Parts: sequence; C-alpha cells; structure tokens
Amino acid sequence: MEKNSITMEEQPTAVISGEETAVSGADPDSNPIKTKKVISVEGFMAIGFVLLIFIPIGAIMGFGNMLQTLFNNAHVLLIDTCFYLMAVAVVIGALSSVLTEFGVIALANKALSPLMKPLFGMPGATSVAIFSAFLSDNPAVLTLAEDKRYRLYFKKYQLAGLTNLGTAFGMGLIVIITLSTKSVTKGNATLGVMVGLVGAIIGSIVATRLMLIKSKKRFGKDLPAETNAISGFDMATQRQIREGGVVQRVLDSILDGGASGVKIGLAIIPGVLIIANMVMLLTNGASVAGGYTGSAGEGVGLIPKIGEFLRPVMEFLFGFTESSAISVPLTALGSAGAAIGLVGDGVYTATELAVFTSMCMFWSGYLSTHVSMMDNMGFREFTTTSILCHTIGGIVAGFAAHWIYVLLALI
Repeated sequence: MEKNSITMEEQPTAVISGEETAVSGADPDSNPIKTKKVISVEGFMAIGFVLLIFIPIGAIMGFGNMLQTLFNNAHVLLIDTCFYLMAVAVVIGALSSVLTEFGVIALANKALSPLMKPLFGMPGATSVAIFSAFLSDNPAVLTLAEDKRYRLYFKKYQLAGLTNLGTAFGMGLIVIITLSTKSVTKGNATLGVMVGLVGAIIGSIVATRLMLIKSKKRFGKDLPAETNAISGFDMATQRQIREGGVVQRVLDSILDGGASGVKIGLAIIPGVLIIANMVMLLTNGASVAGGYTGSAGEGVGLIPKIGEFLRPVMEFLFGFTESSAISVPLTALGSAGAAIGLVGDGVYTATELAVFTSMCMFWSGYLSTHVSMMDNMGFREFTTTSILCHTIGGIVAGFAAHWIYVLLALI
C-alpha cells in the first residue's frame, strides 16, 4: 500500500502536446519541466548533423589530426584569447565602476541622450559602452551591463540591443591604428580608415535598430532593465553611490568592478572555445605543404572557398579587386586581430582598406562572442536574432564604406 500512498495532489501532472511533455511537480510555483520521448526524431537528427560536419572534415584532415587540432585550438584560444579578454574585462570593469560611482556615466547620459536616442534608440549612457568596446574588445560591454546602477538607464528591450551596439565598435582603436599604417596601391589610406569608421557607425545603427524591433515586441517599451529600484530614487536628478569617504568609494569601486570582470571573463570561455574553434577549423588551411599535422590553426579552408565563389557579388558590394581580400572580412567573423593580420603593405587599395576597417571593427569576432555575451546578459532567446542582425549590419557597414569612399574620390 505504501507504493500508492502518494495522493493525487502530490503526483506530478503532465501536459502532453505532440512529442513534448510539460511536467509540473507538487509546488504550484515551480516552472513546468519540458520533456520528450526517449526515442524521438531529434536524437537521430543530432547524430546525423554531427556526422555531416565531422566526417567530411575528418576525411580531409585525418580524424586524429582533426581531434588534435580541435584540442590545440581550444588550448590556444583559452590561453591567448580568453585570458586576455578576462584581463580586459577586469580593467574595464574597474574603470567603468569608478566612472559610474563618481557620476561620469550620469553626465554622459545627460549630454549624449539627444544624440544616442534618435540615432540608435538608446540612452546616452550607451556611449560609455561604445567607448569601452572601442578601446578594448566586445566583452567590455558585459562589465558595464553587470552593474545594476548602469542598467537603471535602460529599458529591458534596450539592454537586449547593447550587445549589437557595443560589438560594432569592438577593437576599434587597434583596427584603426593598425590599418592606418598600411600602404595602399591607390588612394589615401588615412581617408580610407576614417571612411571605414563612418561605415561602422552606419552599420551599428542598422543592427541595433533591427534588434530593438524584435526585443520591443517581446518586452514592450516600458519594462525597466533593472527592477530593483530604490524607493524614492529619481534617476533623472539623482545617482546612487556607495557608503564611505572618497578613498573608500574608489577602492570599493575598483574591487567590485574587477571582480565583475573576472565573472564575465569566465562566462565567455565556452562560447569562444567552441564557436571560434569551429570558425578556425572551417577558415584555415593546412599548416604545411605536405598536409596536416594536428597543430593549432589548421582547417579545411571552406569559408574562403565560399568567398571565392561569391567574388562577383563581393566586388559589387565592397569593391574588392584582389581575390584574397575576401578572406579578411570572413576571418573577422572569428577574430578581428587575425583578420587585420592578413592585410599586407602595398597589396590593397584605399577603398578596400575602408571596407576592411569597417567590417573588421564591426564584426570583430562576433561569432565567437555573441553567444556567450547574450547568454551572460540574460537574453539567450535572442542570440540567433542578434547574430542575424549583426550579420546584416556588417554587410551594410562594408557596403556604406565602399560607396562613401567612391563618392568622396569623385569630389
């Protein structure tokens, strides 16, 4: 009789719709648990998808070499990329926390709202995220968004677009300085780089606005990003500060912001190691002429071949005259640093340099960071939308940079 001692109220209930089953326990406040049948089409589809990807790659590289490359890539990305980004996040987190504590972000919000709102549909405080990403890299946005006081300036739907806007300027300073030193076969390199910056701004407006259309439908226009507001606190005329004197507030800001950076740095590791790893595997070729060795950085070179197939379209959109130019923005999908490293002296025109600047800055490895950034900010459901919007924005940025330079050259 003990086996039947569970009452009807205590038994889990199930709502079945097709293959999916929503199971809720005795606690009425608990979220339903979605389940599926043990044997379903999804299992076979997953097996087929994995085999479809890795069997062709393994056949080209050799399965042993492929696995070694995947592991070596992950190790290199962890040491050289993730730990670097963590260091950036710690420094930017500390700096942004101090800026928030002593009112700089509040001033930026007041001063730049008349510009940011009509262009991007975002509060003036967004400018701090742009500058942070421009001076460092995409994850700098996360250290700001982690601060509850910073989120007070945003509506929920606006915070969902912060990843797209910040990423549009990731590694901007490094990209501009590096490419401005390159010699070109035709035109003015400095003008090309400056036009590229303008193209990135245009692309950022497009990507952010597209993202906000989607997020506004989901959250509405009035839901605040930070709901833990203080009673009687008016952010239009006041700002929240820490307890203690000036020195104590500085120290607390630095330590709290730095600790937030460590948290962010850990959160981006899975996305970078997995997504960037696959991008490298599909982009790079053999490391030696004789074949594959299993070392880091090897791949099957599929993405450049796709780019070569699309060369006529690329020439119209971006004005590429060299077939090798296609590999630069495609490589920027995984790493902006690797992409600008492909730009040699005296190889490309200033028009192409403008496009490189715009697209390398705008995309700046977003395929490897967007997943973890959206997840960390609590918008995992919008990850695919964010990536799609950023892809469109990057194409618009490169297109705008090319044709703006062409028009300026005619003057």
